[in-house]
Amino acid sequence: MNGTSEKSTTYSSTRGGQKHLDFRTVVMTGLAHDRGLFVPDSVPKVTTEELATWKSLSFKELAVEVIRKFVKDDQVPLTKLRDIVYRSCDAFRSDDVTPVLDIGGHAILELFHGPTFAFKDVALQMLGNFLEYF
Repeated sequence: MNGTSEKSTTYSSTRGGQKHLDFRTVVMTGLAHDRGLFVPDSVPKVTTEELATWKSLSFKELAVEVIRKFVKDDQVPLTKLRDIVYRSCDAFRSDDVTPVLDIGGHAILELFHGPTFAFKDVALQMLGNFLEYF
C-alpha cells in the first residue's frame, strides 16, 4: 500500500474535550484545550510479515514505517515524511540514534546522543521539523 487513498489516524484528548482531530491540528495544538494529551483514536495493525521486514531496517527507516502507519499522504506526503525523519535523525551523534548496548547481559538503551544530550531530543527533533513543515 502506498498510502495515497488511505486516511491518517485521528486523535482525541484523554479528557474527552477534543475528538477526532487530524495530525496537523494535533501537532500545532500541543496539549488539548482540556489539558489532556492527544492519543490515537485507533492503532493500526502491523502484520507478522511487516515485523519480519522491519527487523533489518535502520532507526530512520523504521521510524518512517511506524509513523507511516499513523500519518498518510492526506497529512504528510511520504517523500516529505522521509525528509523530516531523516533530518531529525541526522541531528544525532550516533547513526543508530538510540543505540542499544549489551552490558553484562543487560540491554541498555542510550537516549543521550541528541543535540542537547537529553532523552527529549528523540521526540523534539522530529516535532520541530513537523512544526516547520506545517
